[in-house]
Amino acid sequence: MMSTVSELPRWDLSPLFPGLESPKFEQSWASLEAQLRELKTFFDANKIAERPAQPSDRAVFQTLVERLNAFGEEFLPLYSYVFMLVDTNSADQAAQAKLSELDILYLEYQKQLPRRTSWLAKLDAEAVQAGQYQILIDEAKVQAQHQMSETEEVLASELSLSGGRGWVKLHGNLTSQITAVVDGQELPMPAVRNLATNPDPAVRRAAFEAELMAWKANQTAIAAALNGYKGEVSTLNRKRGWEDDIAPTLFENRITRKTLQAMQSAMVSSFPDWRRYFAAKAKALGKSKLDWWDLFAPVGHLQKKWGWEEGRAFIVEHLTKFSRADADLAARAYAEHWIDAPPRKGKVGGAYCASIGGGLSRILTNYEDSFDAVSTMAHELGHAYHNHCLRDVPYLLRQEPMTLAETASIMNETVVGEAALRVLPQGEAVVVLEGILQGAAQVIVDIHARFLFEQAVFAKRRERELSPEEFCDLTTQAQTQTYGDGLASFHPYMWAVKGHYYGSNFYNYPYAFGQLFGLALYRKYQQEGPEFVAHYDHLLASVGKYPAKELAAHFGFDLESEAFWQGGIAVLVERIKLFEGLVQSNENKT
Repeated sequence: MMSTVSELPRWDLSPLFPGLESPKFEQSWASLEAQLRELKTFFDANKIAERPAQPSDRAVFQTLVERLNAFGEEFLPLYSYVFMLVDTNSADQAAQAKLSELDILYLEYQKQLPRRTSWLAKLDAEAVQAGQYQILIDEAKVQAQHQMSETEEVLASELSLSGGRGWVKLHGNLTSQITAVVDGQELPMPAVRNLATNPDPAVRRAAFEAELMAWKANQTAIAAALNGYKGEVSTLNRKRGWEDDIAPTLFENRITRKTLQAMQSAMVSSFPDWRRYFAAKAKALGKSKLDWWDLFAPVGHLQKKWGWEEGRAFIVEHLTKFSRADADLAARAYAEHWIDAPPRKGKVGGAYCASIGGGLSRILTNYEDSFDAVSTMAHELGHAYHNHCLRDVPYLLRQEPMTLAETASIMNETVVGEAALRVLPQGEAVVVLEGILQGAAQVIVDIHARFLFEQAVFAKRRERELSPEEFCDLTTQAQTQTYGDGLASFHPYMWAVKGHYYGSNFYNYPYAFGQLFGLALYRKYQQEGPEFVAHYDHLLASVGKYPAKELAAHFGFDLESEAFWQGGIAVLVERIKLFEGLVQSNENKT
């Protein structure tokens, strides 16, 4: 049964706050401001970062941890509430104003970070009995080596509002207004790019060519934004003494360079398999080789419609076979109105899961009656389950790196996707499988192309600015290295398309890490069965306490070994082989 927009649920935010003007919200805001003032007073009174280590530091450290945890626990639901109001109604001016005020308030908190880092770096973890908070001291010792003076760090934070963030805003504002003409109709760029999923190859090609023309017409301003943002980042990285522009991202993601190299080696070794997938998809589409505009083309015809209730039942049923606790959490999310599902004017696109504290979550999605939407729900419910597993963990130790943040979501997505492939008839399964592989190809093949591009941009940007034509050349070179002869054409303006280049750095490889780490854990689950689940829950609860290598070692995984990453790759290669077989079978029937 198909779902109508009116039947799709909206989330209930009242358990957080009844409204922006409610006494509960105002009291929480006042408490946050008071805690921020007290933190500043505490820093001044204890001369944080201004004195050498002392015997009293144990008490000061423990008090500081308590205050930082309290601030985080107060801030999280406030911020989540306000940005969720904005994300479901961009016309809510009161919420927009509060979000801006909250950003400014949080900037005051961030200004204290250099002092905190300098002081923590002087401490001996054993002497202050840091216990589970040792990672704060260990990481501060590294950060302190790559920190400018307090005055410079505060100035950099303040200038970022009109510097790097200004370039990010330029890219976002400009690209959101770009249109292109397709078959005589002027369309906004998201609508143009969505035509990549059209079953008509002529429509896909026309949209692709119109898109390239639109990017070219705006390339000068977009190139200025990329040069400006990457230039600022590269300058600060040099000033802070990082060996290269990848190094600070490795630290932020809590992985070693050897881990990155081992993972990427496994990815590159799988490229011939992905080219077989591209060849099989081309065959299914009746082509000798895919063009760029065919990457997201649908294969086959999925007759089944996945209504909201049917999707809910399928997810809960098959998560139960993996983990009763995971399934119970999913059922609770549906029952207690954690989910905002209907697409509507003023609501942001895409999907996400937001923690609101206490192990609770809210999920935003834009549901349609498709298995892809069901898979997205399983993915976001995985994030909610991860938040549930962190429910008893203090705020400071819930801050997982991006590399580990996708672990539970990939597990949920995989469990539900594999279930669909088992129970659906062959004609339906090939459509679902191709959708799964389509997404995985983006994470393994395209993500690596983006990494190679960004690596080349940073290397050249340290010398000078780059022209739009140079950005296009670097993009095409990276795509040639990864897609190879799997494609007959490439997209030279992906540097303009991907907003993550503007506002973050090397955002790409953490997605590949999350995908392959999650799949490797799924392979481990296949080998160990139900006994795996308790270890899995413990791992999820520990993601903020250790560097990734140490955390994985606790569970017998060696992240610096290519063999570990091959475990995740093996799951994907099995899917490619299955897809090839289904395509060949369908071809034999025609």
